[in-house]
Amino acid sequence: MKDTKALTPSGQTRRKLLTCGAVGAALPMSAWVARYAHAAEFNLKYATGQDPTHPVNTRAQEAITRIREATNGRVDIKLFPANQLGSDTDLLAQVRNGGVEFLTLSSSILATAVPASGIFNTGFAFANYDEVWKAVDGDLGKYVYGQIDKVGIMSMSRAWNNGFRQITSSTKPVRTPADLQGMKLRVPPAPILTSLFQALGAGPTPINFNEVYSSLQTKLVEGQENPLPIIATARLYEVQKYCSMTSHVWDAYLVLGNKRAVQKLPKEVQEVIMREIDRAAQDQRNDIALLNDSLRKDLSGKNLQFFDVDKTAFRDALRKSSFYKDWKAKFGDQAWKILQQSAGELA
Repeated sequence: MKDTKALTPSGQTRRKLLTCGAVGAALPMSAWVARYAHAAEFNLKYATGQDPTHPVNTRAQEAITRIREATNGRVDIKLFPANQLGSDTDLLAQVRNGGVEFLTLSSSILATAVPASGIFNTGFAFANYDEVWKAVDGDLGKYVYGQIDKVGIMSMSRAWNNGFRQITSSTKPVRTPADLQGMKLRVPPAPILTSLFQALGAGPTPINFNEVYSSLQTKLVEGQENPLPIIATARLYEVQKYCSMTSHVWDAYLVLGNKRAVQKLPKEVQEVIMREIDRAAQDQRNDIALLNDSLRKDLSGKNLQFFDVDKTAFRDALRKSSFYKDWKAKFGDQAWKILQQSAGELA
């Protein structure tokens, strides 16, 4: 059974949320009938790959509730967390073909369909969140969202925060680029992350997130890389011993909508949905920032050993490879120039 103090926004516990739900369920039937006297006019699906306790889902559920209330029950969005409707790559196909109307997906995986979205994940591009938000909420974000719009899906809000990614391992800590040599490391099915670790000498192995825990448990791979909130909510500390604070990539969560389905909705309904999802984006960003401050201590208490690293050594190793040159060619001069406005000179 999962810890009842699993991650939820604003320090809430799962027990508190369940208690709130019980109170709601106890309302007189007349109150529910008065509020939602008719069946919803629009029934929509919203899928994610994250654990129900992750801020992606707690904030999405809050947005869904606000949307239902603001539309007087006309819109009923059902949330399907934890890859209930398929792997991340399956869900990407579903949001493109209309099987689900909304999907939260990391920019690194979206890059398989929208290559430009991978530019957020350029290795060691961003040193801190000031640089991230300058880029993502500025010209770089506008460029990426414009590219997303060309493939039958649309961005529903500003980017959510997946956080900076860190490396964990069951065999040895990663202190320098040399420690990555030959390490079999799980990465998401994301070309830029595969390329990054190949350039650093590791053996990256693309595996969908719903298979990560079992792959680590059975030693199919030695390690993996993810932000601390994912390491915590997916309980990866149970099958990993070491965590190296490389912050090698910042990753966005993007809330995607099937363009055809969204545009069929009345304009006023579209505006409510986008407004509330965007509000949730800011709340979720704040959640992740707060969690990153506390999770290192929490995970240390679960026997995950932490190591700080010299990130300059990793960035220098990438510069000696063809990584930056190759990705500049793939993204194009325009996109690379926009990236470097926030990240500084990379190649």
